[in-house]
Amino acid sequence: MSSSHSKGSPYGAKITAIEELDKGNWIQTRKIKYQDPHGNDRLWEMAIRTTRSETTNVDAVSIIAILEKEGRDREVVLIKQFRPPTGKVVLELPAGLIDPKESIASTAVRELIEETGYYGTFARESVAVFSDPGLTNANMVLAYVDVDLSDPRNKNPKAELEDGEFIEMFHLPLKGLLGKLEELVEKEGCTVDARLYHFAVGLDIAQSL
Repeated sequence: MSSSHSKGSPYGAKITAIEELDKGNWIQTRKIKYQDPHGNDRLWEMAIRTTRSETTNVDAVSIIAILEKEGRDREVVLIKQFRPPTGKVVLELPAGLIDPKESIASTAVRELIEETGYYGTFARESVAVFSDPGLTNANMVLAYVDVDLSDPRNKNPKAELEDGEFIEMFHLPLKGLLGKLEELVEKEGCTVDARLYHFAVGLDIAQSL
């Protein structure tokens, strides 16, 4: 496993206070009134993002970027990032919100550069999916980005992090990914984003067939 961070380790972050929030700039709460299949009126509480792209009707992208080196196992590009709601560093796929008037393809390429330093070419995308449908209508697509390691820009990738981002880039082999993620959780006291964990579980099942 190799890793890099340019602005300070995400493990240096910590929570100092938690306060109630009436109306947020990026996330807000809503009460939904709906009828169940029997015609009964019901209520549901939800959170929404205020930043959804009008051009795509999608909030964000998660990025799968695979590194292929001759004579070595294929590796997936990952990040470590402190996530305040969890109080922990989270192992994740690179990801980011879609800016107004931006496409899914351009977001994926831009976010991969910003968070990892790798330059890639957008290949394809998944259907829009929901990460936590019981809590929020926030959605995302899985974007596949090809990384050419012969590109001089990818010889020594350096993230272009925004102010307030403390992200460490690393990569792990696809083979045995699930076990390696669990080893990191045990060793470093971090946790794993559910999308990455499910991706690793899927690989583990496929590799065992």
